[in-house]
Amino acid sequence: MRRVCYISGARADFGLMRSTLQRLRDTPGLVLSVLATGMHLSRDYGHTVDEIAAAGLTVTTRISVPLEPATGATMARNIGTMLGGFVDAFETERPDVVLLLGDRGEMLAGALAAIHLNIPVAHIHGGERSGTVDEPVRHAVSKLAHLHFTATAGARARLIRMGEAPGRIHVTGAPGLDGLDEGPRPPRTELMRSHGLDPTRPLALLVYHPVLQEADRGAASTEVLLSQLQAHGCQVLALTPNSDAGGEAIRAILKAADGSPGLSLRAHLPRPEFLGAMAAADIIVGNSSAGIIEAASFGAPVLNVGSRQAGRERNANVTDVACTRAEVRRGIQRLLAHGRYEQANIYGDGHAGERITSLLAQTPLDVALLMKINRY
Repeated sequence: MRRVCYISGARADFGLMRSTLQRLRDTPGLVLSVLATGMHLSRDYGHTVDEIAAAGLTVTTRISVPLEPATGATMARNIGTMLGGFVDAFETERPDVVLLLGDRGEMLAGALAAIHLNIPVAHIHGGERSGTVDEPVRHAVSKLAHLHFTATAGARARLIRMGEAPGRIHVTGAPGLDGLDEGPRPPRTELMRSHGLDPTRPLALLVYHPVLQEADRGAASTEVLLSQLQAHGCQVLALTPNSDAGGEAIRAILKAADGSPGLSLRAHLPRPEFLGAMAAADIIVGNSSAGIIEAASFGAPVLNVGSRQAGRERNANVTDVACTRAEVRRGIQRLLAHGRYEQANIYGDGHAGERITSLLAQTPLDVALLMKINRY
């Protein structure tokens, strides 16, 4: 039996990986375990570790870290805490491969722990570009990883230019696109009323996260987004931000507005409800990767704000703006006037989980894989 260990630190990465993890769990010859940390274990962020268990997945280890104060120092210290916890967990479980997604600190800690214990690392969504601290962390994980499952051919080409061996880089597509067209979704009217909103008026889904290098601007930027959406007659379904530096200020602005007419604030939406909101929204506003990757599969117009997703490959439904009143106003006007886009997505075909599972089951995990060198 081949033991696969996945590290999950937030609602975002687990939502993207849920169907792939269930496929790994159900594949003969594979045994899956999940290490949960970060926001998953916080009541303030929905205690989303419960969703992992509800999905029928085994959480073998829980590593708690302080999320307050939400500063860069807290983020950095937590990487050290998670690193020690992951080493202990890996020594106990002895996984054959550690599976990671994306660019957060827990993924960097997991990669560092695994390579020092001679455990191969498989990394999903490497080779992509984005703004802020996320980009160097993602590339650092890629340089530590032994197998790469990229979302696009462009990401694969970038990893090759970074010195990764072409034979270890596989274009699987983005796992977050898997299952988007499965299962019934509530009608738009029902969804709107469940959040206390008027089905006859436009709906904006707002997901705006802090940017480490711009943590002091988060509150002002959130005020700009809320005021401009309201000025254009949009009702707002807003999600609270992640725990990164600057998140407290964004959360304070949203909480102060909560309860005002036409605004519904949620700490967390389970994945099916979040997808339903994306499908129903007249416009998606913020800086979440969901707007860059998943939203195109619904044809949803996306106003991507600021630097957090800078450099990522875009679908036609994304409009980029700086967070100024003038640019946000023009962007909202343009997208509301345009309406929905064609449902076409450069990030994959909805079968990433099948490819990832097959590769994890069949790829030789030998000494040759562990002996990494740059190819230039």
